[in-house]
This record gives sequence, structure tokens and C-alpha cells, in this order.
Amino acid sequence: MDNPKEDDKQLEIRKDANPELHGRCDLHTHSQASDGMQPPAENVRIAYAKGLSAVAITDHDTVSGVAEALEAGLRHGITVVPGVEISTRAEGKEIHVLGYYIDIEQELFLSRLAAQRDTRAARNEAIIAKLRGLGIDTTLEQVIANLGRELKPDESIGRPHIADELVRLGVVADMRAAFDQYLADGAAAYVSPPRITPEEACTWILEAGGTPVLAHPGIYGDDELVRKIIARNSFGGIEVYHSDHGPEDEARYLAMAEEFGLLVTGGSDFHGARQGVVFHGDLGSVSVPVAVLEQLRNQAKGNRK
Repeated sequence: MDNPKEDDKQLEIRKDANPELHGRCDLHTHSQASDGMQPPAENVRIAYAKGLSAVAITDHDTVSGVAEALEAGLRHGITVVPGVEISTRAEGKEIHVLGYYIDIEQELFLSRLAAQRDTRAARNEAIIAKLRGLGIDTTLEQVIANLGRELKPDESIGRPHIADELVRLGVVADMRAAFDQYLADGAAAYVSPPRITPEEACTWILEAGGTPVLAHPGIYGDDELVRKIIARNSFGGIEVYHSDHGPEDEARYLAMAEEFGLLVTGGSDFHGARQGVVFHGDLGSVSVPVAVLEQLRNQAKGNRK
């Protein structure tokens, strides 16, 4: 049960919340269900405390944290958007597809996500094997043990967890160095497993009654590929606003959204703080008006017909 004193404390924080965030939503946050640092309910509490009107839970290849978040949303009186972020591959690049208002209990969708997590697990083993080949003495069991909690059946380990282990071992100074030297595309221990295509991810989301959105296009560094992906897929929206997008990126993707008739979404891609550094951005630091939720819901309803 909730701690009444803690609830009172949160109400006090709410009074000092940023008024500019009222009526706004952070549509991209991660929890412990994938590679975030907080339980899903904590993401909701933080969103409430900051003054947001809504928050989405978009964990990698799992919806296991959504039910907890929805329950927390009812407690705090804040809207929680059920979401997911699916890993795909196109022309040699990892592309992420966000899904909103999916049916989180659809058995076909859940089995498809389970297969995705199996791919992620195999990739993690391959990364560890590469690290050991580079003389770094670690195991996946060690990475999991250092989570400080039990890994639930529908949760998965991600590269940030392995990066944490590299910092703990003293191999690198921080998360950024871990990715730059070992885990990012082209780095020493990077592994590119077989992935589904963006087309397949869009189909999965549509068949689960949701709305597919292209995640953080600026990260891919290839706008020509982004245009190709949009043109040959059934996206309902594009993530124009993101922690790793600058003003020029936003302007380009706003124009692209208008050109292709896509909804404009945005979010922080919050994962929590590791070694005192928030990755990618702090919850609520990037947001869109809650009016976008109605647009996403309407598209999702249309997909269910």
C-alpha cells in the first residue's frame, strides 16, 4: 500500500509543479520492465509531481509495466498511455517503432513481443562473448545480479544494463564512454542481431489495435532512409520532438509530418539516472499537448474496425 506521508509529500511537490507542463504529455518513457531505472509506477509519480497531465510507458519489446502504470495513474489522477517500443532493422540500421493504445492483453501481440525479447537475449549473450574476447571478465548472470532485484519473466536486459556493468568494473568512466567504446553501432562489442522490419512492427501494432509512430528519426542520421521507411509503411505519426533532436531536426521532421500527413508526437525517452546522468532526457523535458492523445486514440479506434 502507499505510504500516506509520501502521498502528502507528493501533493506538496505538485503545488510547486511547472505550470507550463499542465495539459501536456511525455509520450516516451522507459521503466524497469526494459532498460529504465524506475518501476513503472515511479515514472507515473514523477510525471504527476512535475505537473504533466499524461505520460506514456513505452518499454522495449514488452508491455509488462503498463498495468502497474495504469493503476498508479488512477491513484494520482494522471492519464497513462499504454505503449511499447519495438526494435526493427532497415538497410543495416536499427530503427525503433513506437506503438500507442495497443491491446496489452492480445495473445498474438504478446507472443510476438516474447520472440523479440528472445532475440534481445541472444544479442546480449553475443555482446558478453565479445567483451570477454576483449579481456573483460563478466557474465550475463553478473549483469542481472547487479540489478539489485529479481528480473520478472516479461522483463529484459538492455545495453544500458551492460554499460552499467562496464562502469562498475572500472572498464569505462561512464555510460557514454561504455556506448562509444563498446556498445554503440560500430563499437568494439556491438552486435547486430536479425530483426523484424519496420513494416512488420507497424503490422503488429495495427493488428493489436494501436497506432504506430516512427521513433526519434534524428538518431538514425539518414533522412533519406527515414523518408523511405515512412513512404512504404503504415505509420500514423512521427516523433518530431525528442531529447536528442535539435531545433533544425524538429523543423525538418515537422515538414515531413505535414508532407506525409502524420501526427506529430514527442517525448523525453526517459530511462532514469545512471551514475548521476539522466539518459536520454529527464521525464517531462520533452512533451506535446494532450490533444495529441485524442488523435492517437482516434487512429487506434479506426485500426480496430
